[in-house]
Amino acid sequence: MSEASWGTVLEIALRTLAVSGVALCLALAIGLPIGFVLGRHRFPGRGLLVALANSGMGLPPVVVGLMVALLLWRSGPLGSLRLMYTPEAMVLAQLVIALPLIVGISLAAVGQLPEDFHLQVRALGLRRGRAAWVLVREIRLGLLAAVIVALGGILSEVGAVMMVGGNLEGDTRVLTTGVLMYVQMGRYEDALALAAVLLGLTFVLAGTLTAIQQARRA
Repeated sequence: MSEASWGTVLEIALRTLAVSGVALCLALAIGLPIGFVLGRHRFPGRGLLVALANSGMGLPPVVVGLMVALLLWRSGPLGSLRLMYTPEAMVLAQLVIALPLIVGISLAAVGQLPEDFHLQVRALGLRRGRAAWVLVREIRLGLLAAVIVALGGILSEVGAVMMVGGNLEGDTRVLTTGVLMYVQMGRYEDALALAAVLLGLTFVLAGTLTAIQQARRA
């Protein structure tokens, strides 16, 4: 590949990391508190919320893309924001994909704690912030698993981001949509280059998180 082509690959890779990174951070910020609450407390409607989270973990990405597109389309409820075919729309789609994964896995991790864990924390007289930190430490392996699964899910996703992002050159093209486009154009060398970068990023990021997880376990 030419130097210019490698520059394009780098641009697309950085955009992929930016979009997926923002979506993952938002999913963690929203999903972890929800998972903690569902895992620690019993209240009316909890079963329905847990069922929705578990169902969302298997939601087809193309359906997510369709739902987000209907919201953001010019005639949709959020059409006035003009977010369609922007990186922000791609972040929103990936957020919807990652959020149930974060909620479901963190909920399961909290559920694995001993029944008297919360009583022990209260007996220590810890403040709320300190108690939350103790909880995070106890379920850190499950939380790392949630991050690995969510990151893998949004990095490899193509249907939803293509539908709401449009694969616009220099604006919304990411690694997965770029691979698909180059294959359709018969530019297999370019497609292989993007695929190699995508596999490399996935391996490095997931491998790093896995190494941290296993080190914690040891």
